[in-house]
Amino acid sequence: MSGNDEGGARVALVTGGAQGIGRAIALRLAQDGHDVAVVDLNRSGAEGVAAEVRELGRRAVALGADVSQRDQVRAAWRKAREELGGLDAVVNNAGIVQVEPVLHATPEALQAIVGVNLAGVLWGIQAAAEIFIEDGTRGTIVNASSIAGHEGFALLGLYSATKFAVRGLTQSAARELATHGITVNAYCPGVVDTDMWVTVDREMAKHTGAEPGATWKQYVDGIALGRAEVPDDVAGLVSYLAGPDGHYMTGQSPLIDGGILFR
Repeated sequence: MSGNDEGGARVALVTGGAQGIGRAIALRLAQDGHDVAVVDLNRSGAEGVAAEVRELGRRAVALGADVSQRDQVRAAWRKAREELGGLDAVVNNAGIVQVEPVLHATPEALQAIVGVNLAGVLWGIQAAAEIFIEDGTRGTIVNASSIAGHEGFALLGLYSATKFAVRGLTQSAARELATHGITVNAYCPGVVDTDMWVTVDREMAKHTGAEPGATWKQYVDGIALGRAEVPDDVAGLVSYLAGPDGHYMTGQSPLIDGGILFR
């Protein structure tokens, strides 16, 4: 059923695809020749990105789903396969951020961020692997981690914990699914110029007393390449991981941060 196996267009699914990094990934994969399922809690935003994909000459479908809910994820993945005729690559990009001291973390905050950033990736891996195995597709799964999945940052304790967990989950899934020819990798962005970082800057200022914009400047000034990251920078790495050139890479979580961390 896979478009790739039949020699046709590959089909990719991107969560959190209505804005920011997810939108850039969806459009880059369309430019690479994928038909794209754009999945987001914001259905109208997903529709807008799907329209952009169609303007690039590819087929697209917009699907609303809460990735923290396993049943919604499985239903959306199968709808994508039905609408686009297969599934070859899944990018579990959806995520949220919280800025709070570790000592102030609450059960509600933990449940919310684990539900999206970790459970959302787990359910996405499960749903993708089920379809790949059913269809005999040597598919690719790409998960969103972060530089905060390589090093814990102050005031981002729960966020960092989920992103470290994504790296571990990626490694375990890669080992388990390799016998089916399925690759599983993650990508680890740094300081990306998106609405999420506007939120981070604003919330950190509340805790540190910094002026608005000061936290952003502090982090950007620490980037070796001298500029903030943009969503297209991340999309380029995902293009490699989700495409044919990345077929022999699995279980890895490379940094794409312009030179903040060096591993």
